[in-house]
Amino acid sequence: MEGKNKVIVAMSGGVDSSVAAYLLKNQGYSCHGVTLKLYDEKDEENSAKACCTDEDIEDARLVAKNLSMPYDVYDFKADFKGEVIDRFVKGYLNGETPNPCIDCNRYIKFTHILKAADKFDAQYISTGHYACVEFDKGSSRYLLKKGRYDMKDQSYVLYSLTQDRLSRLLLPVGELKKEEVRQIAEECGFINSAKPDSQDICFVKNGDYVSFIENYCGKKFPEGNFVDRSGKIIARHKGIIGYTVGQRKGLGIASTEPYFVLEKNVEKNEVIIGRAEEQYKKSILVGDMNWIAFEKLTSPIKTTVKIRYRHKEVPAIVSQFDDEKYLVEFEEPQRAPAKGQAAVFYDGDYVIGGGKIL
Repeated sequence: MEGKNKVIVAMSGGVDSSVAAYLLKNQGYSCHGVTLKLYDEKDEENSAKACCTDEDIEDARLVAKNLSMPYDVYDFKADFKGEVIDRFVKGYLNGETPNPCIDCNRYIKFTHILKAADKFDAQYISTGHYACVEFDKGSSRYLLKKGRYDMKDQSYVLYSLTQDRLSRLLLPVGELKKEEVRQIAEECGFINSAKPDSQDICFVKNGDYVSFIENYCGKKFPEGNFVDRSGKIIARHKGIIGYTVGQRKGLGIASTEPYFVLEKNVEKNEVIIGRAEEQYKKSILVGDMNWIAFEKLTSPIKTTVKIRYRHKEVPAIVSQFDDEKYLVEFEEPQRAPAKGQAAVFYDGDYVIGGGKIL
């Protein structure tokens, strides 16, 4: 019975995972806290205050002690470098705009938390994400649902969860508002009750990913040309990795009408720019798909789709393009979909699935 009642709680040192542990204990679960040490702020000259710093680990340890929970720290810095940082840098070098938080969830956090659960004979794992998991008897599938509080909903970054992972995942803060979570933490006397949410990419100092990539690769990226769709040279850019699709500010181009980054040609070291109306796309291709609501797509479906974390869902039709890719046709053209970002599909509050914009 112990295994069926036991939960490995992924504890980042933040307030959300701390309250998740408290709520599970109150529901009668036997909880074991685990922190994954993923990045050492001393490793890089350019590092930031990362997730799971020594300070965060100490906060998690004190919360676990407060709740009389066993607690362990595991070092997965090498795995994080290979599966998250290397993918992030490679994506930028290929002209993409990657989302490292999604890769971290997919390749690191859930993988290693589940291994810890198996090691300790625990049936379940838990995180402090604002989302919900439900079992649908009709389809016999586990479904991923938005968190109740729309401003904090994190279902977008969890779209890669498989049926096996969803079947073992408990998300106790998914039904709560952030204020409610902080209030619970304060009432419990948790040291991190007022701790601010983490911002930006955990391993990139002050959001300066250009300096990070240059230091990581040990080189500066050369200047090149800003060109329009016809190939006409408009101006010079300061290094191709310093620009993202949809960017307007910081281009340094004198013009009566603003220019926007439309795409990047890595081979030619060119940044293609255009006017506001040129950013809009009627369709995109998506690959590396994970379906949650069903096993595979058998016919085109109407859905809503997010093409960025903070993007509003918009209506679209998704159909099979070839064996590995899917065509997403928007009802209305969308501004600046970026290669490497995730497209996540919804049916109301439920995540149908998601993949990578190609």
